[in-house]
Amino acid sequence: MAEELNGVIIINKHKGVTSHDIVFKIRKLFNTRKVGHTGTLDPMAEGVLPVLIGRAAKAAEYLTAEDKGYTAEIQLGITTDTEDTSGKILTKSDTLPAKNDFFEACKKFTGDIKQIPPMYSALKVNGQKLCDLARNGIEIEREARPIHISAIIPEEVDEKAGIYKMDVSCSKGTYIRTLCADIGAHLGCGGAMSKLLRTKSGNFTLDQSHTISELEKISYEDRCRLIIPTEELFSDCDKVFLSDFYSRLAKSGCEIYQSKIKTGYPVDEFVTMWDKKGFFALGQVKQYEGGTAIKAVKLFVI
Repeated sequence: MAEELNGVIIINKHKGVTSHDIVFKIRKLFNTRKVGHTGTLDPMAEGVLPVLIGRAAKAAEYLTAEDKGYTAEIQLGITTDTEDTSGKILTKSDTLPAKNDFFEACKKFTGDIKQIPPMYSALKVNGQKLCDLARNGIEIEREARPIHISAIIPEEVDEKAGIYKMDVSCSKGTYIRTLCADIGAHLGCGGAMSKLLRTKSGNFTLDQSHTISELEKISYEDRCRLIIPTEELFSDCDKVFLSDFYSRLAKSGCEIYQSKIKTGYPVDEFVTMWDKKGFFALGQVKQYEGGTAIKAVKLFVI
């Protein structure tokens, strides 16, 4: 019996397909049904899409919170129903701001801000995807959500045409389409996203990514060699090494008191849990009556 594949492969998603289309392709290329992804990319978007294979798919819920990096292009002077240039044009403006005005506007959208999610998004409200409602001509009120944009680095592409590029570093839940629309609204001329490339998702970058066409051209064995170990998904977490006794307890669902294993991590911190066989779980520090303890919140072994 062949050994089960487990780990992550970083895909450089191409334009015109959904994230689910990529998952379907990976299932065929690696001959497994156990495939998931983190951080949906719109069909017009390209770039980094971590795809989780085997037991690594269990990690999805813990990875969507990671920071992202994007290179986006904005077209000033128009607004659309989708907030990108694939949508129906709603308004046009013949008056475009000067380059310096655009650069100054970008500064106002850095730091802790609030953003109203677009109707054309996979976000669910009362169990329904906003995009499904939008396609049926229904628009509902959405609450503004807090996001953090740590940097926007603007660059002129064509000042006369109102086209600019932006390198954006941001928190989870940031809609770059909405950022473009909001900057355009701030400038009074409107704006829509015309291109999007995700350059970073958590610790994974474009340099580590592979296109579907590249994977299709190599052997199954060579594809498997590109799979990154599951533990790399949590490379920012400290490692906690446990004896056979404590690892058996952890795998059975028991909490491991920090006083027993001489650790002192703060409550809510995540750590990776290891034994002599290697990585086996993602753990989180929790408060109990007897003190703080590490509990395995997701096991990655049978």
